[in-house]
Amino acid sequence: MPRRPASTHVSPRLWQAGHLFHKAGSSATAGFVRDRLVRVLRGGRGVVKGLRRMGTAQGLSGPKKKALATICGYLASKAGRMRYEEYLRKGYPIASGVIEGACRHDVKDRMERAGMRWVKAGAQAMLDVRSEDLNGSVEAFQQFRVDREAERLDPHRQILQDVEWPLAA
Repeated sequence: MPRRPASTHVSPRLWQAGHLFHKAGSSATAGFVRDRLVRVLRGGRGVVKGLRRMGTAQGLSGPKKKALATICGYLASKAGRMRYEEYLRKGYPIASGVIEGACRHDVKDRMERAGMRWVKAGAQAMLDVRSEDLNGSVEAFQQFRVDREAERLDPHRQILQDVEWPLAA
């Protein structure tokens, strides 16, 4: 059975919109939200335009019209980042809780220990090493760093690579 996509930051906005058109707690509201959330997760085409059209058709006015404009403005402004269809296809987490937890684990737990002070360059270097370690590729990262430093210190070392040297055992 395929994994169900987690809820996104879009869900609360869709629930707010659903409550503008349907009674809170009703099956109509749940169906409204489900339909639009599925469309957002599948590419988001037409959701904002449809909400605006629905607001006009139902004659929303006053606070409801303003709330719908705020919801649509939020969704439209985030549209470039809401590539959920692509993210899900690649297996990326889309729920902010997963990402926030990873940030807390990867960054905050390491960077905010007692007495630590960081300059931006040092913090970035530490996060680079931390990320490599958590990804299980710290050995390859370290070898890359050693090779890069060897190249910097002795850029012509390969000219003596094939020479055998009598070394004491």
